[in-house]
Amino acid sequence: QLQASGGGLVQPGGSLRLSCAASGRTSSRSTLAWFRQAPGKEREFVASISWSGGSSYTADSVKGRFTISRDNAKIMVYLQMNSLKPEDTAVYYCAASPRYGGTSILDFGSWGQGTLVTVSS
Repeated sequence: QLQASGGGLVQPGGSLRLSCAASGRTSSRSTLAWFRQAPGKEREFVASISWSGGSSYTADSVKGRFTISRDNAKIMVYLQMNSLKPEDTAVYYCAASPRYGGTSILDFGSWGQGTLVTVSS
């Protein structure tokens, strides 16, 4: 199971930190990732991090503004979001995969329920 939290309303240029707690079949050796889905759009990849934390990949649309990290002792994954823009408004989902490198929703078999991020003045 994956449980995302930390969403909310933030002004443009502001910051938020999303958290996702993993339990059950999601092990500390799973690749963990964040996706997002804006209203009327398809779910898109945001960032992923390998089980060791040694490798990560961030989508070009958020590179330099968003940072993914994880704590394997707690089996948590985080998404630090800075310099937020209105176009970052979306429901953010955490996901898990036994393999690293995928960016498609088809590469991830476990999903959390999502947390809403709204960027607006």
